[in-house]
Amino acid sequence: MKQTAAISSLIILLAAAVVAYNSFFTVNETEQVILTQFGEVVGEPVTEAGLHFKIPFIQKPHVIERRILDWDGQATEMPTKDKTFIEVDTFARWKIADPKQFFLRLRSERRAQSRLNDILRSATLSAIAKHDLVEVVRSTKGREPAIDESVAADTESFGKLPDIAKGRVAIEEEIFGSARADLEGFGIELLDVRFKRINYHDSVQRSIFQRMISERQQIAARFRSEGQGEAAKISGRRERDLQQIESEAYRTVLEIRGKADARATEIYSAAYNQSDDAVEFYRFLKSLEAYETMLEGDTTLVLTTDSDLFKFLKSIDGK
Repeated sequence: MKQTAAISSLIILLAAAVVAYNSFFTVNETEQVILTQFGEVVGEPVTEAGLHFKIPFIQKPHVIERRILDWDGQATEMPTKDKTFIEVDTFARWKIADPKQFFLRLRSERRAQSRLNDILRSATLSAIAKHDLVEVVRSTKGREPAIDESVAADTESFGKLPDIAKGRVAIEEEIFGSARADLEGFGIELLDVRFKRINYHDSVQRSIFQRMISERQQIAARFRSEGQGEAAKISGRRERDLQQIESEAYRTVLEIRGKADARATEIYSAAYNQSDDAVEFYRFLKSLEAYETMLEGDTTLVLTTDSDLFKFLKSIDGK
């Protein structure tokens, strides 16, 4: 009898423990809880952290994230207004602002991510299709580009940015506003939307790169042309300076020679004009120098008898 009473007491204690265990649930600081009874939501969401009571075995707690969540979409091809195909990769941050509405409409974060994919992709596609590519990639309206001084002369064709009406930040805000309104009905508060990466489509990328290469080649050709022109100018100046230096040097040589010849003539004149004998001796020496120059090898010289050169030859025999 006592043994049966002990077993009964133990069963009652275990049953009480199970009932007590299923009568309470805890809520963390990063969570909020929705209670359902036979699949229907009862009461208001539990957002206060701590230990809370529920009807055991009838009510069931569903934990919903309270923190800010991320959405990272896949890169998607889409055309811009100017018919340029690009790949746009976006990301967003969101949180569950109305857990009851969220639970009724979506039930789980997985379905929420799927809904975010649909709404944000649609909003992004719509916004991109309404703007030219330059609006999507530039972030500041009226920004002046930094121009390299080496290509400053080509600013008419290179490095000039077209004017924009909005810019990338405004387009992100446009996507944010459109998607936020659609997500409010799901109990989701969209906090931020940003472009993570924007790439050209492969077919467009090749033509863009080719155009960039062509522009760089034009700039390089201009640099080479200017370099060749400067080289020609330097070479011309060098030739001119060389000719000028040689001309001045030759003129200086002639001046020095002229002065030397004049001085020598002056010395000869002073030396040989002292008397008639000196003058005659000077003539005799000069004639001998002329003979030495003319009478080399087998030279045949024909002179008249009254020639000045023949005078000294004629007087060799003392006549």
